[in-house]
Amino acid sequence: MKLILLGAPGAGKGTQSAKISEKWNIPAVSTGDMLRAAVKEGTEQGLSAKAYMDAGKLVPDEVVIGIIKEYLSSDKCKNGFILDGFPRSIPQAEALDAMGVKIDAVLSIEVEDEKIIERMSGRRICSSCGASYHVVYNPPKKADVCDACSSALYIRDDDAAETVIKRLNTYHEITEPLKGYYEKKGILVCAKGMEKVEDTTANVFEALEKVEA
Repeated sequence: MKLILLGAPGAGKGTQSAKISEKWNIPAVSTGDMLRAAVKEGTEQGLSAKAYMDAGKLVPDEVVIGIIKEYLSSDKCKNGFILDGFPRSIPQAEALDAMGVKIDAVLSIEVEDEKIIERMSGRRICSSCGASYHVVYNPPKKADVCDACSSALYIRDDDAAETVIKRLNTYHEITEPLKGYYEKKGILVCAKGMEKVEDTTANVFEALEKVEA
């Protein structure tokens, strides 16, 4: 199965990607992983990407897509793959199509914005040992204090409510239109994201089993 995963930040794509990878025995690959592999292996596209990265510039879409095509055509992906984090926009999706990368299904994990804001802004991290908590789903015994080492808990900048809202707005504006793009191609499937990971996984597996059938 050749799969693209869509979903807002905090929808649980990384977790579900690992579950799909295990069940279908296909690699979950992120753009970052592919870029790092190409740079490490010193491929032509990898060297091109490195030049941009060393200069502190964004790697252009055409280089990223070249690296993706190279990676997806390797033996690692001969039985399929899960693309997480790419494409992020319709122009990227069109470029992927133009390079002849065939996709069997695009899975969108659907979670309401309010739930995502609650999920992400409720996270707390220990400043010393890195233990993770959530004010609703996994609260510490004592507010803002780590159970394991009694150090103070903090909110990561990425998890601050205002940051989460900005990221959601960017997703709705730039990435969410991909749902319509792939729906027109007849390959979009949706799975409802639930509070419990295992319930989301059940929905994801059910959606993908219909694709296989």
